[in-house]
Amino acid sequence: MIAEKQLPEGFSIRNYEAADYAAVEKFWNDNGLGGAHRGDNAAVVEQTLKAGGHLLLLVSNEGKLAGTSWMTNDKRRTYLHHFGIAEPFRRLGLATCLLNASLEIARTDGFQIKIEVHRDNLPAQLLYKKAGFTFLGDYDVLIIRNIHE
Repeated sequence: MIAEKQLPEGFSIRNYEAADYAAVEKFWNDNGLGGAHRGDNAAVVEQTLKAGGHLLLLVSNEGKLAGTSWMTNDKRRTYLHHFGIAEPFRRLGLATCLLNASLEIARTDGFQIKIEVHRDNLPAQLLYKKAGFTFLGDYDVLIIRNIHE
């Protein structure tokens, strides 16, 4: 179990287990965070975990998945992906708790940490800036999702 200093009663943060994948994939799809269309699948998650990554799950005492934070790294920088809180659980301070748990892990790993956030997602930008993230510069993010096409 992850440190839960500020976590509201009724919630916990724990590490992902392989049996969680179906619920995690549904959460990501329901909340616009990822899914198979972005190359996310159980094998990729397991591969990143074996390479030193982490996937934190924020769950209610009733077993509902309230949030995720997936961290991968290239041994230079930690990348924070698929960070989000489900709509019914927003505005309870849970995002700050999950982000703090993620940053605690990143500090232990010892790498820089980077997150990409949509320019229209002002609540997320405020959360990340409050936690100490700063604008990287005048970079645009480019991607080829399917290298075989």
